[in-house]
Amino acid sequence: MRLRSPSRHAVTRLSTASLAAFCIVALAACGARVDGGGDGTSAAAESCVDTSGESVKVGFLNSLSGTMAISEQTVHDALQLAAEEINADGGVLGKQLEIVSEDGRSEPTVFAEKAGKLITSDCVAAVFGGWTSASRKAMLPVFEAQDSLLFYPVQYEGLESSPNIFYTGATTNQQIVPALDYLAEQGTESLFLVGSDYVFPRTANKIINAYAEAHGIEIVGEEYAPLGHTDFSTIVNKVKSAGADAVFNTLNGDSNVAFFKEYNNAGMSAGKMPVVSVSIAEEEIGGIGVENVEGQLTAWNYYQTVDLPANATFVEAFQARYGEDRPTSDPMEAAYTSLHLWRAMVEKAGSFAVDDVVAAADGVTFDAPEGEVVVNGENHHVAKTALIGKIGADGLIHTEWSSGEPIEPDPYLEGYDWADGLS
Repeated sequence: MRLRSPSRHAVTRLSTASLAAFCIVALAACGARVDGGGDGTSAAAESCVDTSGESVKVGFLNSLSGTMAISEQTVHDALQLAAEEINADGGVLGKQLEIVSEDGRSEPTVFAEKAGKLITSDCVAAVFGGWTSASRKAMLPVFEAQDSLLFYPVQYEGLESSPNIFYTGATTNQQIVPALDYLAEQGTESLFLVGSDYVFPRTANKIINAYAEAHGIEIVGEEYAPLGHTDFSTIVNKVKSAGADAVFNTLNGDSNVAFFKEYNNAGMSAGKMPVVSVSIAEEEIGGIGVENVEGQLTAWNYYQTVDLPANATFVEAFQARYGEDRPTSDPMEAAYTSLHLWRAMVEKAGSFAVDDVVAAADGVTFDAPEGEVVVNGENHHVAKTALIGKIGADGLIHTEWSSGEPIEPDPYLEGYDWADGLS
């Protein structure tokens, strides 16, 4: 199996802080348990995973505090549910899952540090988590250096693949491009771009600008705010004055609460200037207030309202575990699915070893709540159905448009002439 080198695409612009965190973790790895070779040397990335007993450890790494906790707590809960289901069903290769949870604290450097701890001190067989692309890019060199596996559950900007990461959320051609196609079909001629100031929104907007240029859509404004930013009066005034046909929103975390409250206060609405969001799911709607986002659009691959037997079972199980008032959402469904996919890969391989799991990954399927997903062994993404939804008065998101069938992952947008040069 040949994967694109992440050094060409994924880590060319890692922040200094991320690299510093990696260096700290790499040095800490010297204490990892390894089997020395006959010449007295040892491989720094030798696995310390212990599969000799009745259980095997896996790591959950999510922001349980900080600006991203509003989104990531629900991912952690879904992972816990999946682990409980797997253990009740006999475990993985007959071994019960022992969960080691860590808080990424909404800081990329902390994610890198905790990833190193999970791999080299806790000796987990795989790690599940991360949300922002900044957190993923900070962790990527850690997983590659230690030859361990990360299952990343959130839609992202694409232009990346790694032999040590499986991406179970959407890549660009499964979310952002379908959202743009939908807007174009609705007659949208101008867009205002609003995003958080980090990797995902800036890369996503670079892609959106390229699409817009090729399809005759004018970008009338592009504004960014730091993660956790809460004063959106200036940005909303710029949006309002620009008079765009629609807003494309790549804000993340609790900044969405402040943005939509200010948007509503300024007299803006879905009827006047619709906002298409790619990081607001059912969990965030309650925090924002449904009165502030009713009628607004989202682009995902799963909603709680998806009418499939597997989803009905999933929603029932999640709400029985966490409460009837807890909604389900795309990132948590992708996280839930990721643990079940890892189990299927391990059992297909008959081994917990990273090389064996990776070799077995291609074609592995799971009857997920969103519909059947299939792993692409070449780029480590999964085929997913694209959905455009509208936020209802009930606080749920209802499908307005569907691709009708799973879209094969194309993280480098190789199938789109207008995307030449983006990667």
